[in-house]
Amino acid sequence: MRATILRQLELPNLPSASGVEVVGDRAYIIGDDSPFLYCLDVHSFAAGAPVTLFETAHFSTGRIPKDLKLDLESMTVVPGSNGETNLLLFGSGATSARENGFWVELTADGRAAATVYPVSLAGLYAALRAALPAGITLNLEAAAATQTELLLFQRTVGSTAGNLVFHLPLLPTLEYLRHRQTQVPPVQTQFYLLPAIEGKPAGFSGATVFQDTLFITASVEDTGDAVADGTVLGSFIGILPSTESASRTAPINLPLTQLVLPNGNPYRGKVESVAVRHVMRPGQYELLLVTDDDAGGSTAVVVEVTI
Repeated sequence: MRATILRQLELPNLPSASGVEVVGDRAYIIGDDSPFLYCLDVHSFAAGAPVTLFETAHFSTGRIPKDLKLDLESMTVVPGSNGETNLLLFGSGATSARENGFWVELTADGRAAATVYPVSLAGLYAALRAALPAGITLNLEAAAATQTELLLFQRTVGSTAGNLVFHLPLLPTLEYLRHRQTQVPPVQTQFYLLPAIEGKPAGFSGATVFQDTLFITASVEDTGDAVADGTVLGSFIGILPSTESASRTAPINLPLTQLVLPNGNPYRGKVESVAVRHVMRPGQYELLLVTDDDAGGSTAVVVEVTI
């Protein structure tokens, strides 16, 4: 696989980008310390009117303080009750304040409707914590939905012990989150060995499903704290293979490609999420990544990937 940056674009008035999904001609982006779902034209990046996810009195500076933010880190496309396309957003779960999410309805043309439903994730996250190794803090950074499963990606910085993906049956999990089922569906896990930079292991940061291909991103920070930020050393892109036949007990070595600049030098930004912007030709994709500089700034990064 080759992954080369084609262009980078600052995203003004969009703090701390943490998740992106492309639906039709729209790119939807969330920020981990913002109360809005941002809507951009996927071709021109022109900004449309943002959708308010929740009301808050703590956004006056343009960022919700770290100890108060919901830390929305993950977003994925899911089917609605009648088969329509909706968005499901997840808090990281790293603290009790970060156990909330949102269900956003989209119209037939892929545009966000005004209807936003809050989703309590406390029960689901309790089940996920029970599946974690001892001493590992829950810290979800990505989500992706296949036709049958909801995949939630745990990011454990500074350690290789907690890089794993939670597998849940998709429709029963959506029914549980809609309060139509009382029991959390069974949770399975698959552990992964990710590459390192300067001896620091990567952690999952983004995921998206496109035509049965599961693209993922991972980034490297020099920190061992699930809440505190650290120096960013670089980011990776790859494809997660199907684990239907895997034991989900033994770790899988996951080869990833480090993201590089047009001159071939390693990219040192912190990739937070990934979506497919355009299919150039079979096996060649234009991906849309979003990054967060941990100071409130956000960037859209267009990457050419050949697999």
